[in-house]
Amino acid sequence: EFLGAALGFNLLLGIPMWIAGILTGITTFIVLALERRGFRSLEAVISAMVGMVAISYVIETIIVKPVWGEVLYHSVVPAFSGSESILLAAGILGATVMPHAIYLHSALMQGRVVVKKPTLLKRLFRYELVDILIAMGVASLVNGAMLVMSAFTFHANGLTNIGTIQMAYKTLEPLLGKASSYVFGFSLLMSGLSSASVGTMSGQVIMQGFLNWEIPVWVRRLVTMVPSLIVIFLGLDPTRTLVISQVLLSFGLPFAIIPLIRFTSDKRLMGVLVNRKITNILAWGVAGLILLLNFYLIYATFTGA
Repeated sequence: EFLGAALGFNLLLGIPMWIAGILTGITTFIVLALERRGFRSLEAVISAMVGMVAISYVIETIIVKPVWGEVLYHSVVPAFSGSESILLAAGILGATVMPHAIYLHSALMQGRVVVKKPTLLKRLFRYELVDILIAMGVASLVNGAMLVMSAFTFHANGLTNIGTIQMAYKTLEPLLGKASSYVFGFSLLMSGLSSASVGTMSGQVIMQGFLNWEIPVWVRRLVTMVPSLIVIFLGLDPTRTLVISQVLLSFGLPFAIIPLIRFTSDKRLMGVLVNRKITNILAWGVAGLILLLNFYLIYATFTGA
């Protein structure tokens, strides 16, 4: 996430990655400073960023003019081409769900609306369910739009060697025009900044809640940014690092989802909001699929399958 924002600054402003990394850190601190005015302000800014990303990819999709029949078909019929495509699928899964966001969402909701009556609890739960469905729906559509845009821009034109975000940015201009590359860079920046803010807040919540570290909030936020800054200063390939980081997130999903299922299945903890049987069946099925994907990815990586 942090690397994505740094890449956005790098591409749009033409500045070195290390300067872009520092600029990303400063911008993230500024965004997170809005939390002092209440979480609603921060939530509004992050939502606006996500909205701009969605609008950017709507524009890109309109410019590309994909064949919607193929898009609809492959939306329900998956197709893999070797272990690299499975790696990308795992990365998309990790980028969409983000295990750390599960912890953050739980932490943010604890004191937001406090109710005790069973009827009010159920009503609040319905609102939360709608909130999550909208958020995940938008995230899935944005990820889908990225794939559609890439497939019909690069692959359809025989450009199958686009291996980095920088190459994609430079190649968009001759194919779709200068505006397209700027929209791409802007969407990368907005998605990176919003995700960097969420990631930093998640790290802050985990250090404060799980590890019980009593350290200043600005130090906690800085610590969560350090790994990305190290990657930038070492000069590692940011695109590959981004993909691998998202794959690692998919490996972290079971550590968030399995305890979540266990907790929400316990009537002593959940009361009237305990999972229904069908919910548990579906949840364990999804958890099993994620574990299967992760195990297969490990197998394919070490065996070259």
